[in-house]
Amino acid sequence: MKKMILKIFLIIFLLILYIYILLITNLPSIIVVFEGENLNLASILGLQFSLISNEETIEVSSNNSAQVTEKVGKSNLKVSLFNNVVKNLEVDVLPRKTVIPVGNIAGVKLYTNGVLVVGMSEIEGEDNKKYKPYANTGIEEGDTIISINNTEILNTDDLVNIVNSSNGNKLDIKYVRDNQSLECSITPVKTIENDYKLGLWVRDSAAGVGTVTFYEPSTKSFAALGHGIVDIDTEELINIASGEFVTTKILNITKGESGNPGRIQGTIDNQENIGIISKNTRFGIYGKVDDTHSLNIDYTKEMEVALRSEIQKGKATILCSLDNENVKEYEIEIEKIYVNNNYDNKSMLIKITDQELLEKTGGIIQGMSGSPIIQNGKFVGAITNVLVNNPEEGYAVFGDIMLKQMMGT
Repeated sequence: MKKMILKIFLIIFLLILYIYILLITNLPSIIVVFEGENLNLASILGLQFSLISNEETIEVSSNNSAQVTEKVGKSNLKVSLFNNVVKNLEVDVLPRKTVIPVGNIAGVKLYTNGVLVVGMSEIEGEDNKKYKPYANTGIEEGDTIISINNTEILNTDDLVNIVNSSNGNKLDIKYVRDNQSLECSITPVKTIENDYKLGLWVRDSAAGVGTVTFYEPSTKSFAALGHGIVDIDTEELINIASGEFVTTKILNITKGESGNPGRIQGTIDNQENIGIISKNTRFGIYGKVDDTHSLNIDYTKEMEVALRSEIQKGKATILCSLDNENVKEYEIEIEKIYVNNNYDNKSMLIKITDQELLEKTGGIIQGMSGSPIIQNGKFVGAITNVLVNNPEEGYAVFGDIMLKQMMGT
């Protein structure tokens, strides 16, 4: 009996120790905040934070959400566990920024680094037998092929041409998985149509429509969507080499209903170029704007990005365009605020309350992601997700997260 109790206590101790280790190791080495922003860090019994700024030590409150500094610059943050320093972090305080919320629908074209493997299938050879040339090579769906026989692969045409000119000889393939470069060899199979195939389905681009969140005039940069663009087959974030931002023409709006999200259908063919996309992140897409006229940017609407402590539950508005005309403002309700969430784009729970918008869309629909949220004259965030079983509700990401992503922090 004593041995059993001892084992239980040991398991509990190891579990608690694991939680502490996990919490401490997951703390970022650099924390970026804006002037006056609260330091939002996960807390646990015995874990304390001390901010050292200009040789002055400031004890951060027990909930670790105190306002840490008003001064722009870098500071050190000591992490202590039961009064023993276990980690040193850097806090980089940035000046408050202003942006122009946009709300226009735009088209997105993304081009990958190499070609993305999105599927695999058997190949019927010229002898009418079935082959899997990719078998036992290690290559998987979601991998990105970047070169064959030391020749760079930029698109699917490059891959098809090299495979067809192989005459069935073994090909040395370099591919990337989780930012790690790997290699394998595959021998193409000759088909009855007299060409060669690897049995891999690949893609080199993706396209869609979404909402432009804000424009930052000093750098001529934009942010959109509030979430990243993932491949429809692999469900992985697309690693892009380049991208285009273009105007779009809305063709149709399908209203959302419980269990069936609606969507905005638009065309991006033969549309005007707006700018270049340089980043596809889990908190949105970012780039430079070449043609501000296409976005109908109103420079009189420039406003501060709200700190999380300034966001309140209650009424707010969103901006979006649903009829190829002007952007309109619609009422919403901010129902919950997850102040300490820095890990995904579900920072706030929101609800559409505007009857005109509900009549048009049924709530949040695909294509509205990125719609900017405004409260008390400040930009607070952007719509990111819809609740499938209740399209009137969904999630939004904090504006400060999107701005930091755009700034590269």
